Amino acid sequence: MTTCLLCERPDETGSMLCVGCTKATEVRVQSLPALYRGLAPFLAPAGGVATARSGKGGPAPLPVNEEILDLRGPGGIVGIAERWLADVRRDRGHATATPSGGIEGRLQAAVTGLLANMSWIAVSWPNAGYFAKDIRDLVDSVRTIIAPTPAVAKGQRVGTCPAIDPSGAICGAVLHLAPGEKAIVCPWCTCSYPPYVWAQLKTWVDEDAARGAGLSHPPVIASAT
Repeated sequence: MTTCLLCERPDETGSMLCVGCTKATEVRVQSLPALYRGLAPFLAPAGGVATARSGKGGPAPLPVNEEILDLRGPGGIVGIAERWLADVRRDRGHATATPSGGIEGRLQAAVTGLLANMSWIAVSWPNAGYFAKDIRDLVDSVRTIIAPTPAVAKGQRVGTCPAIDPSGAICGAVLHLAPGEKAIVCPWCTCSYPPYVWAQLKTWVDEDAARGAGLSHPPVIASAT
């Protein structure tokens, strides 16, 4: 009997990964191409999202989400999959393959190669635990972007809207995460804050609260588009 290198539970098969962790890892590897494609809509900020502020003294964020850009780039999802496949081939004494083609095609090739070696990985590879954990962490990080767990309870008060109109006035309307909604939408200026900007939204809300910028009622400003 051995201990599974991922879940650390006793495994009667004597393998590096137990049956459950082997299947879960296979499913995660299979999901990588779909997760890669699923990140594409999140590259650019959604329409109406307040992504820059005037008068705050700092540069406006780039018009793309850098984390997503990295995940979809050569060193992201595809790079992780290819590095693990290269390690497997090296340790099995197989010839090294040079990746070629576009990123999506390379990712599919790496996934195919990893799945073809999963039986050996699960049964014999001493690095199986590191591999399974890395793939699990990668999949979890992508899923938090595509289908995030809300940072606030549904219907909970988030703070006051930090959007700034062309005149420089802060909106100040109270923000809530409406039941059934994935984005926080200001009821006054209609600015939308999807999950990937919530961390920045909290920073802006805290800054305005520290400056006493919260308003008891929203000013009359032009609606955001």
